[in-house]
Amino acid sequence: MPPNDRPRFIVCMAALLCLCGAFLAGGGAWLLALGGSPYYLAAGGALLLAGVLLWRRSGTALTVFAALFALSLVWSLWEAGLDWWPLAARMGVLFILGVLLRTRWITRALRPEPDNRWARRPVGGLLLSLGLTAFVAVAIASWAQDPHQRQGDLPGARGAVAADAAGLRGMPAGEWHAYGRTGDGQRYSPLDQITPANVADLQLAWQFRTGDLRGQPGDPEETTYEVTPLKIGKNLYMCNPHQTVMALDATTGAEVWRHDPKVQGSLALQHLTCRGLSYQPPDPAAPVAAGPGACPAGKLFMPTADGRLLALNPVDGRPCTAFGAARGHIDLWANMPNHRPGAYYSTSPVVVTHKLVIVGGTVLDNASVREQSGVIRAFDIETGALVWNWDSGNPDSTAPIARGQRYTPNSPNSWSISSVDETLGMVYVPMGNQPPDQWGGNRSPAVEKYSSSVVALDLASGQVRWVFQTVHHDLWDYDVPSQPSLIDLTIDGATVPALVQPTKQGELFVLDRRTGTPIHPVTEVPAPQGAAAGDRTAPTQPKTALSFEPARLTGRSMWGATLFDQMACRIAFHRLRYEGRFTPPSVQGSLIHPGNFGVFNWGSVAVDPVRQIAFTTPTYLAFVSTLVPRPDDRTLMVQDGGPPEGALPALNENFGAPYAARMGPFLSPVGLPCTAPPWGYVAGADLQRGTVAWQHRNGTVRDLAPVPLPFRMGVPTLGGPMLTAGGVAFLSGTLDNYVRGYDVTSGRELWRERLPAGGQATPMTYLGEDGRQYLLVVAGGHGSTGTKAGDSVIAYALPRR
Repeated sequence: MPPNDRPRFIVCMAALLCLCGAFLAGGGAWLLALGGSPYYLAAGGALLLAGVLLWRRSGTALTVFAALFALSLVWSLWEAGLDWWPLAARMGVLFILGVLLRTRWITRALRPEPDNRWARRPVGGLLLSLGLTAFVAVAIASWAQDPHQRQGDLPGARGAVAADAAGLRGMPAGEWHAYGRTGDGQRYSPLDQITPANVADLQLAWQFRTGDLRGQPGDPEETTYEVTPLKIGKNLYMCNPHQTVMALDATTGAEVWRHDPKVQGSLALQHLTCRGLSYQPPDPAAPVAAGPGACPAGKLFMPTADGRLLALNPVDGRPCTAFGAARGHIDLWANMPNHRPGAYYSTSPVVVTHKLVIVGGTVLDNASVREQSGVIRAFDIETGALVWNWDSGNPDSTAPIARGQRYTPNSPNSWSISSVDETLGMVYVPMGNQPPDQWGGNRSPAVEKYSSSVVALDLASGQVRWVFQTVHHDLWDYDVPSQPSLIDLTIDGATVPALVQPTKQGELFVLDRRTGTPIHPVTEVPAPQGAAAGDRTAPTQPKTALSFEPARLTGRSMWGATLFDQMACRIAFHRLRYEGRFTPPSVQGSLIHPGNFGVFNWGSVAVDPVRQIAFTTPTYLAFVSTLVPRPDDRTLMVQDGGPPEGALPALNENFGAPYAARMGPFLSPVGLPCTAPPWGYVAGADLQRGTVAWQHRNGTVRDLAPVPLPFRMGVPTLGGPMLTAGGVAFLSGTLDNYVRGYDVTSGRELWRERLPAGGQATPMTYLGEDGRQYLLVVAGGHGSTGTKAGDSVIAYALPRR
C-alpha cells in the first residue's frame, strides 16, 4: 500500500486522537495556570503526538499511546486508588481508544519501519495490550471491594425499657398518631411481624391513586408529595400537595371520605406540599363533646397553603366548628406583617399536646428582606384561642399579641417538624434563618442567637428554656431541617433524656433535652474567614463527635463521565473559592460542600429506643453560591427566564439586600455532579457510644441516567427512614424510585420493590384489621429533584397464612 494512501479508518482514528489531544492540551494548560494538575496538558500532548504519528502510519503511535496509557493508569491509581467510578472517569476514554488502536484495521495499515525499534508493530502493540490487560485487572480488583464502605454491627436491645421508651406513648402498638409516630419524632414502630428472615416475602396488598398530580396552573416547581399518613383506628389519614385531606380504609385501601378546604388561588408559593396531619385523640377523662361542630372522636389538624389551620372530624372529614370561633379553622395571617397569600404557611404538621396545638411556618427563601415573621404560636386545642406566641425577633414577650399589633418582620422561622415532651413540659423547635440566607450584615443580636438553632420552649408560657446553636452566623442556608428525635439513653449507667438533632452540615448533635448540654463532646473548630462586603463570618463552628462531615474536596475529588468533563470540573473547582466546609459565599463564586440540599434534611433520622441506635441517610452534594451585587431594589438579577408567572415569587433576588444569590448544584458540562460518587448512603449510629457502626452506599442511577442503567453508585435521599422492632428499616426516598428494606444490625439491603413514581416521603407501618403488619409508601414524586410524578399510596404485607 503506498505511504500516502491512508485508509479511512487511519484518518478517522488519527483525527480523533488529535481532537482529544487538542481538547486535553488546551484545557490542561488552563488548569495548570489555575494551579491544578499537569497531567491533562501532558496527556493532551501525548495524544496529539500519537495522532500525528498515526496519520503518518508510524508504528511509534502505538508505543507513544501505550506509554501514555501506562502512566495514566499509575496516575489514576495514585489519585483514586481502587475506587471504580473515579478510575472509570480517568481511564474509560483512553481504554476505548486503546482498544480501537489494537484492531486489525489499524495495525495492518501501519507502515513497516525496520530501522526504528519503537515503531515495530509487535513492540508497540504488545506494550499496549499489556496496558489494557493491566487496566482490566485493576478494574476487576476495584469491583471486588468498596473503599467507601464501613462494615460493622449495631448492638441489640440494651436492657428492659418502659412502654413509653419503647415507642408506645399510650397508643396501640399497631397505630401511627403523629408524623414521627409520636411527638418524640422517633419514626420507630414496636411492630415485629416483619423481620430480616421474612422481609423478602413482602408483596403488594393494595394500591390507591389519589388523583392529585403536579403540573396544575399556579404550581411552583417544588410541588411535592412528602406526606407520611397517620393510622388511627381502622383508617389512614393523609393530605395531598393541593391540600385535600383524605381518609382510607387501612386494610383495603378504599376511600372513606375526602375534604377539599377550597384553598385560595393565585398564591405566592415557593413550595406546595403537605408533610402530614396532626391528631388530637379524645380525652377519656373529659365530658363527651356534643352539639353541632363537636368532634367527640378527636380532631385532625391541617395547615393550608393559604394560611389557615383546619380542625376536621376524623369520622367524616367535616370541620370541627367548635374550634376557631365557630369556623372550624384559625387564620394564621392574624397579626402577621407583609401580607402576601402563599408566602407564609406551615408545610409541616403542627405539634399537638393535651391542651395546645403549636404552629410554626415557612417563609419565602431569599425573595426579599421584607418577609413575614417566624413566630411560633400556641393555640388552645379546644377553642383555637391564642395562648402564647414566641417571636425570635422579640423573644422575651410571649403573652398573646394585642389586636392591631404585628409580629417582627423577617425573624427566623421554623418550617420543619417540632417534637414535644409533655413530661418535661417543653416543645423542641428546629429553627431556620432570617432571609437572605447568604448575607447577614444586618442581623440583630436576637436573630444571631436563635438562627439555625434548636430551641426548647416552655409549654405553659412559650418562654425559652434553652437554646443550642448548630451553626454560628449561618451564610449557607444550613437551617435546622430535621425534626429532633427524643430518646432516653443509658450514659455511664444513668438514664439521660436525650435529643438527637440532625443538621444539613452533617452533624448529629446528641443533647440532654432537659438542658441542651451535649451528651457527646462538641468542639468549636476554626472556620474560613472573609465574608462579602458589609458582612462577617464566625471565627469557629461547632462539631460533634458523631459527625457525618464530608471529606475536604481537592482537585482529585472531581469527577465526570469522561476524562474531559472531569477536567472541566477540575477547572471549575480551581476557579471557585473553596476553603473547606463553611467557605463563605462570594462574588467570585464559592463552592459549598455540603450544599443546602443537606447531609440530612426534613426526612431526619429514625431512632430505636430499645437498642439506642439511629438509622441515618447521609447525602453529599456540592453547591455553588455566587453573590450578585444589586444595583437597586427592583431589577431582576438572577431570573434568567424572566419574571415568574402569576403570583409565583422571584426567588434568590433578595430584594432590599446588597446582593442577589445565584445558587445551584456543582455540575459538569454534561449535567453530572462534579464530585465523585457515592452521593448517598445508609449508615447506622450507636447513640449511646456516639460512633458510626456501619455505612454503605445506597441506591442506583436507574432513574437519573439518560438510559436506565442500574449501577449502584449511591444516590441522594430526600425523605426519612423508618425503624421497626422486627429489626428491619425501610426507606423510599432515594432518587431511583425504589422502596427498600434493610437489616438494621448490619445495614445490608434485604428487599426492594419498584415504585411507580418518586417516593420522596417517609414510610410508615401499622396493623390492619386482618392482623397483618402493613408497610405504607407514598409515591408521588418531587418537583425540585425531578423524580417521576405520580399519586400512588401503596401498602405491602406478608402473605396471608
